[in-house]
Amino acid sequence: MANLILLLQEYGVLIVFGIVLVEQIGMPIPAFPLLIVAGAMSVDGDTHWSAVLAVAMLACLISDSFWFRAGRFYGKRILKLLCKISLSPDYCVSQTEDNFNRWGPKALIVAKFIPGFNVIAPPLAGAMGTPRGTFLTFAVMGSFLWAGTGIAIGAFFHTSVDQLLDILSTMGTTALLVLGVLLGLFVAFKYVERKRFRQSVEIERITIDDFKKLLEQGTEPVLIDARSVTAQMLDPAVPGALLFNGGDPTTEISGLDKSSHIIVYCSCPNDVTAAHVAKALIGHGYHRARPLHGGLEAWNAAFRAPGETLAEEDNRASA
Repeated sequence: MANLILLLQEYGVLIVFGIVLVEQIGMPIPAFPLLIVAGAMSVDGDTHWSAVLAVAMLACLISDSFWFRAGRFYGKRILKLLCKISLSPDYCVSQTEDNFNRWGPKALIVAKFIPGFNVIAPPLAGAMGTPRGTFLTFAVMGSFLWAGTGIAIGAFFHTSVDQLLDILSTMGTTALLVLGVLLGLFVAFKYVERKRFRQSVEIERITIDDFKKLLEQGTEPVLIDARSVTAQMLDPAVPGALLFNGGDPTTEISGLDKSSHIIVYCSCPNDVTAAHVAKALIGHGYHRARPLHGGLEAWNAAFRAPGETLAEEDNRASA
């Protein structure tokens, strides 16, 4: 811990820049506490708050711009990649989509204060076609608010922060062990939370091959799109699919025959949204409701012709 303080005193802004950049790229490294420490040290003249603020904002904008361009060019695929490497991969996409749909690009102002949202919001803004100027405006505001808040907290409570640093310095290796244990407990908690969530949506899935067999037998399953409104804007629904946008089943869905084969699909990792909706439908008496394994991506691969647009697909379906 003493070495960290010495590094901050000697290479203050560079250390802040590196840690913030790595954290904003997506690594689970807590940069906000470092900003608090840097803010406290600025009161004593070890660092200058304006320099810390500038490099922190620069690191944020580099990361945000990188993910924004990735979202612009790769769309939904980059969101799935980010969710696969996050600590909460099963539902972070849908939560972020809902938040972004509710607030639009203005969500970038507070995104950095919300775990998971801070990394996924920039590529989602790119995938949604947010103008670059609008994105940069709100990204700068969000970076300033996040970094400025950390520095201000450290400056305001600098006496308490200095005392805590002194205690940690005297503890030496013990302090590092304590911090390591706390980090380990955090990761373990997120793992248990993820496992519990996945267990809550465990349900038999239907594969594309099973779906095709139903069609060959003359059965026309009812398709239900369980994705968020934002996801439907990124990739429109399957022609003829009923929309389930959260809450209770719509009037159109409630009017279905209880014995109907119902296939629910989404575009989230592990089909968790579709599984959740299918379980809810089963609870309402639709005992043949099943989530589609692989979701919309699997359906597109099986039924949409290469290079076919949605308009062409609609025309083909109605012919």
